[in-house]
Amino acid sequence: MISVNDVAVEFSGRTLFKNVSFVINPEDKIALMGKNGAGKSTMMKIIAGAEKATKGGVQAPKDAIIAYLPQHLLTDDNCTVFEETSKAFKKVFEMRDEMARLNKELETRTDYESVEYLAIINQVTDLGEIYYSLEEINYDAEVEKTLLGLGFKRTDFQRPTSEFSGGWRMRIELAKILLQQPDLILLDEPTNHIDIESVIWLEDFLVNKAKAVLVISHDRAFIDNITNRTVEVTMGRIYDYKANYSHYLQLREDRRQHQLKAFKEQQKFIEDSNRFIERFKGTYSKTNQVSSRERMLEKLEIIEVDEVDNSALKLRFPPCNRSGDYPVLVKGLSKSYGDHVVFKDANMTIERGEKVSFVGRNGEGKSTLIKAIMGEIEFEGQCQLGHNVEVGYFAQNQASLLDPNLTVFQTVDEIAKGDIRSQLKNILGGFMFSGDDIDKKVSVLSGGERTRLAMVKLLLEPVNLLILDEPTNHLDIKSKDVLKEALKAFDGTLILVSHDRDFLQGLSKKVFEFKDKRVLEHFETIDDFLVRNRMENLKEIEMSK
Repeated sequence: MISVNDVAVEFSGRTLFKNVSFVINPEDKIALMGKNGAGKSTMMKIIAGAEKATKGGVQAPKDAIIAYLPQHLLTDDNCTVFEETSKAFKKVFEMRDEMARLNKELETRTDYESVEYLAIINQVTDLGEIYYSLEEINYDAEVEKTLLGLGFKRTDFQRPTSEFSGGWRMRIELAKILLQQPDLILLDEPTNHIDIESVIWLEDFLVNKAKAVLVISHDRAFIDNITNRTVEVTMGRIYDYKANYSHYLQLREDRRQHQLKAFKEQQKFIEDSNRFIERFKGTYSKTNQVSSRERMLEKLEIIEVDEVDNSALKLRFPPCNRSGDYPVLVKGLSKSYGDHVVFKDANMTIERGEKVSFVGRNGEGKSTLIKAIMGEIEFEGQCQLGHNVEVGYFAQNQASLLDPNLTVFQTVDEIAKGDIRSQLKNILGGFMFSGDDIDKKVSVLSGGERTRLAMVKLLLEPVNLLILDEPTNHLDIKSKDVLKEALKAFDGTLILVSHDRDFLQGLSKKVFEFKDKRVLEHFETIDDFLVRNRMENLKEIEMSK
């Protein structure tokens, strides 16, 4: 059992939260929720020991293993994927090597009666008790099984980690955490960089094999599938629900309605009391009653109603000229890098107004085909845009194209046209830029903030073909809802690459699956595809065990 005791965090004169206490039990699967800036990641870092609280602390058993996966990290570049992942067992290997070293020393020493000799014997005995009590594990097999589950191929195992993107390095770190079999796993946005198949594998692992889990995630389906408890950080305090995310939303709304009712009743009481005091102040016969009500008001603890986002932001893309009947035509398209074939003989016809999804494991060619459509890479075959097509393209490097010298507000203000200009602050707020944030220079924004700003900028540009490559990685649930509703209302053509199932559902009616160097066309919704795909993957998971 791990307990958070009276934790408070203050900085720059602001109290992030105070007197926060809760217990994490051995089988708890907890979603840590709250609006952006409420302190979720800070709370997780305190539990992980990466940051210290202003007051209070965290208690855990001495031998408890707490493993933490932050949002942003880099693995070492001096070893292979397999070697880096094997570092999960570093302490076990160090213990084994230390025992071997000490036994070697005992073989060569002859001072059998000395204090030093006896100390070495005691050290070997203590290490041996711990080492031989460990469950016998085929370490290489466990590393292999975990890497395969997270989407790596056997041919990747001996490749240097330096050859992999940040997302794949994140998977390596996640593999190391899972292999440690920790008492508590702390995950901050773990699904941002893994594909749908790997998300399903991770869900299965966390539900059936992990001990306690505390997760921050904006993937609604993921947290619903793995959690049995929700801890909400709001207005400097927490609320603890024995429920998954969807049920928590209902309970939170019930709680807020009760708060609102109590708040209104209290405000009426205050108003009536003040009216009584004003009316009878100075009236001798009412002196005691007036004094009593004044004292009562002084001691009254004002009921607070929890923050709620009432802004039903409706964002629509600005109007654009009509495109031709077929905005995207692909015939016999193949792409290779040296001997590595990404895909071959791909064919695709996307009609005006269609909304399609690209799905498949990472590395199967989704982003590569988009780059071909955008004319960014060379290829074999035909790939062309139709008549009068105006493209809006969002990729992960989009953030790097922003002008660092402009402020957040200036970035969107210079491209916004027409009535939408009056909504700019609301739109920025919908993507987690509020208050003084809009006056920050782009140069001081984090990578996630720049990505969100690039998304806002795209939403304000008139286009009739929208191509989005993993658009939700740095968006909270509210921002994703704003974007999703805008995409539903978009009357142009949409190509969407995403591993966020909740976001994909209801958006597309055609799926292009990238698998085994082919591009397969499915005339079905993403919901139908995922039901079918999940069944296949679950069988594959069972077979790989």
